[in-house]
Amino acid sequence: MPLHARIGSAVFAEQARALQTQADELSSDFSQAVEMIHATQGKLIVCGMGKSGIIGRKIAATFASTGTSSFFVHPGEAFHGDLGMISPQDSVLLLSNSGETEEVLRLLPYLKHIGAPVLAITGRSDSTLAREADCALLVPIEREACPHNLAPTTSTTLTLVMGDALAVALMELRQFQPTDFARFHPGGSLGRKLLTRVRDVMTPGIPSNRPGDNFKQVVNSMTKGCLGLTVVVGDEGNLLGIVTDGDLRRGMERHESPHALQARQLMTPAPLTISCDAMFAEAEELMLKRKITSLVAVDQYDRPVGIIKYFDL
Repeated sequence: MPLHARIGSAVFAEQARALQTQADELSSDFSQAVEMIHATQGKLIVCGMGKSGIIGRKIAATFASTGTSSFFVHPGEAFHGDLGMISPQDSVLLLSNSGETEEVLRLLPYLKHIGAPVLAITGRSDSTLAREADCALLVPIEREACPHNLAPTTSTTLTLVMGDALAVALMELRQFQPTDFARFHPGGSLGRKLLTRVRDVMTPGIPSNRPGDNFKQVVNSMTKGCLGLTVVVGDEGNLLGIVTDGDLRRGMERHESPHALQARQLMTPAPLTISCDAMFAEAEELMLKRKITSLVAVDQYDRPVGIIKYFDL
């Protein structure tokens, strides 16, 4: 293995060992922290300086997107007006590997004054932060992955994973579901799939034919519709079948006089359908499972009202 790859591999191994040790030594303080956050009537405020602050922003974002109202407050900015963002109904999560970060410790008197519960993630049990917090989660390490044991590496990884563990535990406690996650991510692909209904993305104005229409009429409908298909409907507009480009090719291959065929002879009867009120994710799952590229959307009376194409997904 090349030298640089060996160095990279050693970093992975070092941090993996630290994470496994942390997992094995997770104490009842973790459960206490989860219960404290769950009981919070306001928001969870996360504070940290330097690299801990960067990790804190990510932790706050993870909480916020998984059902726990949370945001990050920079401890330096807190003393220039941002303390007003913190109320007695909030809980505050303070991050400091040493537990002696001045800007973080300066928050403690104010937080105790307003009665906001204080949680901490720190690497030292004998630190000021660990002693003063209502609940301290310890993330001690033997050394950083940095060859000089200086740059925050393993310590920030452990802090980040501790934040993730808290967020996931709270998700379970709140019975947070994928649809809940999607509500906080409406602009992403997951939000689109889980919050969007078929009627929102289907192509309306679907081309149609009657069972007795001839070959030319079927081709004309398909050409005008530009969807590569047409549906065959009954007297009340109910769906009887579908004719696709493939159905036309098969009709031409199997019959000496395909132009004499009617729509009822060309169509695939009882095609796969989905309710126009179904969720977008259901349409995707159905099409992928059946390996089809088009799906007919129907209303409550089984009348075709639109088409979902694979590229819509």
